Amino acid sequence: MIIGDVMIDSYLIGSIDRISPEAPVPIILTNNKENRLGGAANVALNINALEATPIICTVIGNDDNGKIFRDLLDKRKITNEGIIISNNRKTTSKTRIISQGQHLLRVDDEICDNLSNEDEKKTLERIIHILAKKNIDVIIFEDYDKGVLTDLIITKTIAEANKRNIITTVDPKKNNFLKYKNVTLFKPNLKELSEGLNITINKNNKEEIHDAANLLQNKINSDIVFSTLSENGCYIKDKSKEHHLPAEIRKIADVSGAGDTVISVASLCLCLNMDIENIAYISNIAGGLVCESVGVVSINKNDLKYEILKTKTI
Repeated sequence: MIIGDVMIDSYLIGSIDRISPEAPVPIILTNNKENRLGGAANVALNINALEATPIICTVIGNDDNGKIFRDLLDKRKITNEGIIISNNRKTTSKTRIISQGQHLLRVDDEICDNLSNEDEKKTLERIIHILAKKNIDVIIFEDYDKGVLTDLIITKTIAEANKRNIITTVDPKKNNFLKYKNVTLFKPNLKELSEGLNITINKNNKEEIHDAANLLQNKINSDIVFSTLSENGCYIKDKSKEHHLPAEIRKIADVSGAGDTVISVASLCLCLNMDIENIAYISNIAGGLVCESVGVVSINKNDLKYEILKTKTI
């Protein structure tokens, strides 16, 4: 189960050959527009690509983008049983304008207020209903600070998951950072770790990263803290051991969506009872692979398998 903020990632792709006479800005002649599932829905795509079954629980608007979103789910054969359609919200869309592989501009259309009481109640009821009906192995909280993950939804869902012995993992943002108490795995990047704890962390200082992870673990009582460190690789610790893994050397085209891939792979590795070093190792490779493509893409299972077996036997 993936709970969180979904969106449509739209791409306007074209060429630039002149400057506007109206203002000193380039004119792009578009030749292609593409809509993709984004945010928590990109986590669902990654889960699906690795041959597990995703169920998204979220709220979208009763609007044209909401229809596009549902059509995209249908095309990927992903169930919409956890989707609430609301007249109080709009479906988030992020339109990226790209020319010759270069990302020039992004236009966001969204509402970031918390869910209304009515939508919150419907969402929580749907989550509990699905947990009762389905055999859920892991719940992923995919937080983009767009308002779907309210205090009530976070605390009630974690309590229900722990009661049912379901693994919980979190890809956090700043607003709710310290609200995810008693989860299995918590995965901030270095910027989120620093902002969420309101401390300065030197990315090149392993001791400071260790201390920050300890502080976070004490505050939220998570079993595992897993922090991605960009060019410095990643760091993972449970309550007895820790590992610092270097970054994979790759040709980075676009980091968009890499965090979605990392939390997806880490969550599935947890379901398979892997040790924390291998969780970090495989997730780190997966995050690097999707950065080689322009735009938000999901992991390719065969590419991931090839990269793992090339360097290590699990």
